[in-house]
Amino acid sequence: MTTESILHRSRFELRAEEDNVNLDENELDRLSREGRWGFIHSQETGSSVDGPGVRVVYWTTGCEFRCLYCHNPDTWKLKHGQLVCVDDILTDLKKYAGFLKLAKGGFTVSGGEPLVQDRFVMNLMRGAKELGLHTALDTNGFLGDKLSDEDLNSIDLVLLDIKSWDPETHLRTTAKPVEPVLAFARRLAERKHPVWLRFVLVPGLTDATDNIDGVAKFAASLGNIERVDVLPFHQLGKFKWEALGMKYELADTKSPTNESVDFARAIFRRYGLNCPT
Repeated sequence: MTTESILHRSRFELRAEEDNVNLDENELDRLSREGRWGFIHSQETGSSVDGPGVRVVYWTTGCEFRCLYCHNPDTWKLKHGQLVCVDDILTDLKKYAGFLKLAKGGFTVSGGEPLVQDRFVMNLMRGAKELGLHTALDTNGFLGDKLSDEDLNSIDLVLLDIKSWDPETHLRTTAKPVEPVLAFARRLAERKHPVWLRFVLVPGLTDATDNIDGVAKFAASLGNIERVDVLPFHQLGKFKWEALGMKYELADTKSPTNESVDFARAIFRRYGLNCPT
């Protein structure tokens, strides 16, 4: 099996609500433990928004969060991805390595939630490092304790999504508690590990001033946050929820105004954080 079939797919591609791989649970567990194979949703060559420079990005399947605003709900289930081999991905990545270095870019793994497939992802990260590439992990941090310190040494940058500071809002937004995310953030801070923080601004859900201020104050206290991206909520994933027959609670939610996005960014800057437009 090669990765050719998954190259150049959009991050907004829709996966059908059916298993793409006919494997029983025991076989899935074995593949997951070994980490030589994994499930990929899509791939992009030439991304400029998933870490520094120009990057190759792979989106994995599997996620424990159920974010109300998720634009890739088709990544939630592991087997809705394509089963691919680590060696095939790294062989393909090698083709781009020279250009990626010249472009001061690298390799990013996103999701879904990559740490659902932590051994697979870490095999990719270590392989990318052996190619001399900068590596980045885009994660919600909830499963951060699956990574050893040695694992973190193979990850140059963590793109950490903090969905909410307020525990009730986080639970409503993701169906999971926020504390494991904050614990992972603190661990990264203790290691002085570079982090770019991402916060999605959703009107009527995450945009309360106290909530934004809480995230900003926490981020500023860590000392390792190199950048904060305030990401405006959008409806680009709405069609997926509808196609999958899933209830989409935010169907009538508008994107935040430019003024409200600027207001949120100003809060992060007030704490001395780098929050670009």
